Amino acid sequence: MFAACYPPTATDEQYTLFRRYLDSRHSDGEMAGMSMHDYRIMVEETPVDTRLVEFRAPDTTLMAASLIDVLEDGLSAVYSFYEPDCSQRSLGSFAILSLAELAMQMELPYLYLGYWVPGSPKMAYKERFQPAEILRHGTWQKLDLNQPPQTERAHPFPEGPLF
Repeated sequence: MFAACYPPTATDEQYTLFRRYLDSRHSDGEMAGMSMHDYRIMVEETPVDTRLVEFRAPDTTLMAASLIDVLEDGLSAVYSFYEPDCSQRSLGSFAILSLAELAMQMELPYLYLGYWVPGSPKMAYKERFQPAEILRHGTWQKLDLNQPPQTERAHPFPEGPLF
């Protein structure tokens, strides 16, 4: 399999794979109803340095894709999707490891995998990529799976009167 990094341009081929992935893995999720128009907006309408990494089989079949943002200190994996009929190939893990390699090639120290919700089966894969840190109370801390998750107040303002 080989990877190539492109400007953020949505294609029919990507959308077909994206739809197959959503229908197979996330048919009950918020993104399940995304049209090609919605996909194009997600990929192309970006105020930051966004790229699309495509992963192709030797016969050039699109097997996976990752939408990434290039930051000053790392790559942010915005969304990845892959051929759902090839789960035995661990394409999601392959994409993450490839993005880590790309970050190193770009001399960027971090790969951000996005939100992690303790106990969420759909986000549990992120726990396998160690060492890992999470932003807790405004500070980056080592992810310790043996430490019970801390809850933070949902409201961003201090308690008490504002004026």
